[in-house]
Amino acid sequence: MNKDYLQDALQTFNGGNWYGWKKFDENGNKIPNDQRMCYECIEIIKDGATMPSKAEVDAKIAELKDAEQAAIDKKASGKQKLKDLGLDDAEIKALIGI
Repeated sequence: MNKDYLQDALQTFNGGNWYGWKKFDENGNKIPNDQRMCYECIEIIKDGATMPSKAEVDAKIAELKDAEQAAIDKKASGKQKLKDLGLDDAEIKALIGI
C-alpha cells in the first residue's frame, strides 16, 4: 500500500483543508509536481491556520502508522484465535471476509 501519511497527518491539524503545496521555490523556480508534496513545500491557505512543526507532523505520521499496524496485528491475531477454536479458512472468510 502506498498510503499518503503526510496528507493524512496534515488533515489532523487546524481542522483539515488548511494547506496547499507551493508551486514555486523562493527563487521563483517551478517546483516539479513529483517534488511538491513534502513538508518543505507546505503553504497555509486557510486564515487563522498555524504551521505545525516538522516534529509534530512526523510524530502524527508515526502515530498513524502505528495505529494502522496495530489494526493489522489485531486482525491477524483474531484470525489465529478463530483457527485455534477449530474454524477453517473458508469459515473464517465467511464470517469476517479475510
